[in-house]
Amino acid sequence: MKIYTKTGDKGTTALYGGTRVPKHNLRIDSYGTVDELNSWMGLLRDQPVDAHVKSTIISIQDRLFTIGAILATPPEKEMLKNGKQRLNIPRIKEEDITYLEQEMDKMEADLPQMTHFILPGGHQSVSFCHITRTVCRRAERLASELNEHTSIDEMVLKYLNRLSDYLFMLGRKMSHNLGAEEIKWIPSKEN
Repeated sequence: MKIYTKTGDKGTTALYGGTRVPKHNLRIDSYGTVDELNSWMGLLRDQPVDAHVKSTIISIQDRLFTIGAILATPPEKEMLKNGKQRLNIPRIKEEDITYLEQEMDKMEADLPQMTHFILPGGHQSVSFCHITRTVCRRAERLASELNEHTSIDEMVLKYLNRLSDYLFMLGRKMSHNLGAEEIKWIPSKEN
């Protein structure tokens, strides 16, 4: 199979199930942003993190592919005529969200208590983590907007929300492990 199909040369693409839509369609923007997020997760995996974090990131990347497939499927194409599910992929489950929460709890136990907002930065790897977190938040906003127009699996929204929290904690943990300074945001008293 060739990588180029030429079917998108006029600015349209096919959703799972064959429906063609403009490439700027909200559904395309939603799963395209999840794809971007997955690429940033790969960059995080390439940073100086331990084997457990690398394994966790690979697991997250797998879930992001699942989310991309869910978002790429319009509701009317989710089920076959015989009533079976069209997508032969696992769904996002409550256990996936619980796993992220447990990982955050473990990281938080090793960190000083946070008393202020923290300015992103301190080390290039930590900055990559903060960028990944903001891409995750954008993916969440787009999925939320898509959900207003057509219902999507609520676990997708929940997972993206928890993932952005996980990425914030991972940034703090990376700062700690790399000896990077966390600069507190203290609002200026000047106007």
